[in-house]
Amino acid sequence: MRSSSGDAGVATTQRATTYSLVWDEEFNGTSVNTANWNVDVGNPGVNHELEYYQASNATVSNGSLAITARQQSVGGQPYTSAKLETYGKFSITYGRVEARIQLPMVNGTWPAFWMLGTSINQGTPWPDCGEIDIMEHVNTTNTILGTMHWNGGSGHVQYGSSTTTTPGVYHVYAVEWDANSIRWYVDNSLYVTGNIANNINNTGAFHHPFYIILNLAMGGDLPGNNIDNGSLPTQMLVDYVRVYSMTPNSGPPIGQTISIMGNNNDFVSSNNGASAITCDRTVAQGWEQWTVVDAGNGKIALRGNNGDYMSSENGVQAMTCNRATFQAWETFTWIDNADGSFSLKGNNGDFVSSENGAQGMTCNRTTASLWEDFRVVH
Repeated sequence: MRSSSGDAGVATTQRATTYSLVWDEEFNGTSVNTANWNVDVGNPGVNHELEYYQASNATVSNGSLAITARQQSVGGQPYTSAKLETYGKFSITYGRVEARIQLPMVNGTWPAFWMLGTSINQGTPWPDCGEIDIMEHVNTTNTILGTMHWNGGSGHVQYGSSTTTTPGVYHVYAVEWDANSIRWYVDNSLYVTGNIANNINNTGAFHHPFYIILNLAMGGDLPGNNIDNGSLPTQMLVDYVRVYSMTPNSGPPIGQTISIMGNNNDFVSSNNGASAITCDRTVAQGWEQWTVVDAGNGKIALRGNNGDYMSSENGVQAMTCNRATFQAWETFTWIDNADGSFSLKGNNGDFVSSENGAQGMTCNRTTASLWEDFRVVH
């Protein structure tokens, strides 16, 4: 959460990817899970921030974490808030790190979802340890910031960019990080890529473990200190945090049972064959499991947990999962996309669409765009 300038260039794209969940926090309890999180106390002493972090400002209910900022004098600071981090409990080198977050739209707030190199707590100073800001937002703007910080060899440099969204409602903020690059996404839309291949520009810090941080700062260098006290208290809400390992694919994972995630971050469900296939499940259970079957001639079929096959219905109606055997309408061409997703083309020559989870899935799109992009999840 610091500032300066630098350049990491642009790195290469990747092949379609299998995502395997390695750590998650769904906030389904009634309090912060201290097996997963440390809760900071005090003022961090950086960026001229004005908050005092304390545990009582982080609460869990109704399946989400609420970090609440208040006008409250504690520890010599005029505001209180909360900061959670996973140092010593979870860290990762490479993968997809994402969270679904609703942000406050109040002047003077500075919410962030970010990571620090674990070496910062082992004697390595900032910025040598590296920092990956997955999401930062300030004040009431519609701008989301994604930034990497490191020591370029002669001191602090940074590289990143911004995009616009509607921060006051839930969105999924993510990075995908491998040995070649760090890529920033909002709702699976890529908006900036940082190149770390072969330690270019002294980016070696980004090839070591990082831990996760969630916090809501008040005031400071980035938002300024014109704080709208009349709109306090205010909250940063976090639905979940999920971390996936990533394995590049070379074609469909024949013989494997997978879950299929749409661009809306929900899972494709067979609905047990009783109704149209939809892409609206927030977690993957039995009905969201699909076995990839070799259908011959370079095509695949997808068998649901009910033992029946996904059918395109030739594009004339919503797709179903009620065919005991596969024939033409139940076969698909699996297409690996350069961004790590894949698309499915039906026997009718059209693409399968998630319909953004708003209705039954269809196979009637002549071209593949966001709603026609999917991810493999284990």
